[in-house]
Amino acid sequence: MSEQPNFAQEVDAEISDPQLEEPQLYEVMLLNDDYTTMDFVIDVLMQFFRKSYSEAELLMFTIHEQGSAVCAIYSREIAEMRVKQVVDHARAHEYPLLCVMQPH
Repeated sequence: MSEQPNFAQEVDAEISDPQLEEPQLYEVMLLNDDYTTMDFVIDVLMQFFRKSYSEAELLMFTIHEQGSAVCAIYSREIAEMRVKQVVDHARAHEYPLLCVMQPH
């Protein structure tokens, strides 16, 4: 009788692989422009990045004064989704607000 392979050992070996790496993280940033209102930026920060009003207001002023600010750090898929949601929302309200992502 031939010996059957032990699949449980093979699965355990794959799970405990020390070669696994942490996923790349991405910063999601809002960029300042001369047309998007401060109130709209605060609303975006609260709605899409779960900031409190005071956090959103401080971040909005950073964006306004420095030209951009990191709003959150996510995995690639979530960062891409958040960028699209913010840009689509801004366009739907006829604002040119830009939201971008870059490696953390």
